Amino acid sequence: MKPWSILAAIISLSLTACGQSNADPENQQAVDALINKTKENLVYVKGGSFQMGDFGQVDSKAGKLPYTYGEDNKHLHEVTLDGYYMASRQVSYSDFGVYTKSTGQPDVSIEGFGARFQSPNVPVGVSWNQAHDYCQWMAEKTGRPYALPTEAQWEYAARNRGEFWPYATDDGTLERGKNAPSKAEIRKTTVDGAAPKVFEIASIPANPLGIYQMGLNGFEWVNDWYGKDYYEHSPEKNPMGPEEGTEKVLRGGGFSASDQGMLTVYRSKAKPDLTRDASDAIDNPRLGEMLSTRAPFETTFRCMVNELVR
Repeated sequence: MKPWSILAAIISLSLTACGQSNADPENQQAVDALINKTKENLVYVKGGSFQMGDFGQVDSKAGKLPYTYGEDNKHLHEVTLDGYYMASRQVSYSDFGVYTKSTGQPDVSIEGFGARFQSPNVPVGVSWNQAHDYCQWMAEKTGRPYALPTEAQWEYAARNRGEFWPYATDDGTLERGKNAPSKAEIRKTTVDGAAPKVFEIASIPANPLGIYQMGLNGFEWVNDWYGKDYYEHSPEKNPMGPEEGTEKVLRGGGFSASDQGMLTVYRSKAKPDLTRDASDAIDNPRLGEMLSTRAPFETTFRCMVNELVR
């Protein structure tokens, strides 16, 4: 190597080291704090079997009528899961900001109407790709198998280990003012007459497992590709969704959605990067305004860990 090339390399390394020494310690403290917080917020979900899908048809409390209008969740089927850890809370804007800074990415920024809902302790609005990458980053940082939950894992936890619970609340019911925001509380948080889309994380009671707001505070990404008829041929043991597809599954909705949209059995879908075409807007109008060129504000996530209890 020529002398000037060696000198240039030394200077480059020195400048890089100086930059890192100025920036890394503070950021590393934030990363360490996030890792500890994430670990503390994991809830172990003991494995077991349950009937996955719209159980209204066999539930006397529902008059043995389906809870939802769609057809993609009507095939009630047996599912058996191994135990795993689920994050008790969704990932917040504050959490995600630590990740983007650590990886040198720009902060998530919401433009237009949704900007009013962005604050540190509300669920971050991101695409599936961004959610997946965050969980993978957490896995790399900790050496533990963090990932997005499968659709079956998500529903099993939301339903308090597979009970016939329509809502992921403290008792399976939805009672505004008790385990969901009252209409008065919703009005207080509106801006310019617009209905709020998300609320503070852990602002209502957790379900008995200790998990907050599953399906009640934004559409939550899961790992599975969407298949309209997947329930009809899903394997019983640890199903992971179709092997391929064009859209990813979203579960739940938000307090501004209809009560049906917050049901533990409600399914939705969107492209991993949230791009869309005219047919998407017809199939899922609630996601119609979300484009890949700006961050969404209603599609969020939580991570889980595929480990047995230890």
